[in-house]
Amino acid sequence: MKEKRVFVVVGATGKVGGQVAAQLAARGVGVRALVRDPAAARLPAGVEVVRGDLADPASLTRALAGAEVAGVFLVWPLAGPRGAAEAVGALAAHTRRIVYLSTRGVPEDDTAESAEDIPGTHAALERLVRASGAEWTLLRPGGFAGNTLMWAPQIRAGAPVRTASPQAARTLVHEADIAAAAVRALLTGDLVGAAPELTGPELLTQAEQIALIGEVLGRSVQVEKVTRGQARADLVAAGLPESYADGILDAHEAMETRPETVAPGAAALLGRPPRDFRRWVADHAADFR
Repeated sequence: MKEKRVFVVVGATGKVGGQVAAQLAARGVGVRALVRDPAAARLPAGVEVVRGDLADPASLTRALAGAEVAGVFLVWPLAGPRGAAEAVGALAAHTRRIVYLSTRGVPEDDTAESAEDIPGTHAALERLVRASGAEWTLLRPGGFAGNTLMWAPQIRAGAPVRTASPQAARTLVHEADIAAAAVRALLTGDLVGAAPELTGPELLTQAEQIALIGEVLGRSVQVEKVTRGQARADLVAAGLPESYADGILDAHEAMETRPETVAPGAAALLGRPPRDFRRWVADHAADFR
């Protein structure tokens, strides 16, 4: 009996992974979602849900069995690259293609791989994926628009949004656009061996992002500039490792004087202009109300 052909999505309960699973399912292809708790997963009809844990390579081997795995969409949500070699090896043994969700600005030098911060972790994963023996694509998006959801509790409460770097300027990208690029990489050979960058179409400071959220909601949202220490405490309280919090704050400080740039190939990658931040806010307005 011929094995069914599926695309496996790691992190399918997350913002980007959920979009990847939904967009693949909408194309009518087989989708298998690897999640740590299948009973709690809420995914589109037609998506097969199986248990798989990146920290447990044996669970990945079991989860990929019994199917022809045409491609894997991989995210690495764990703090630091420990265990990544075993996880990537388990995935590569059962698929011909891995599409890894990396980030823009990954260091190119090998010394960065030992770092426990965000860029260092992505650098380590990129190296493992490239060396895995599978076809690979490294997606390198800029800042996720979805990360502004960290402000949602403050906005829902009618409180000012706290930030240490209100003039940090980013080109935020919609998770649906990241997923669209991932789906193209999984379903076609167009992006094999490529590391395309993807951003939104505009540059907005954090203060402008907050003001735009208020515009979409139809009310004013104020900004409260806080110290780095206060912002760091907020990020750590939200569950981020200290090294990640420091890296984020360092990046935001740098973006106040050296803003991000719009990725010139974003429209060609998507086959259309990328969605702007106003569109993202409109899509997520209920989260801020």
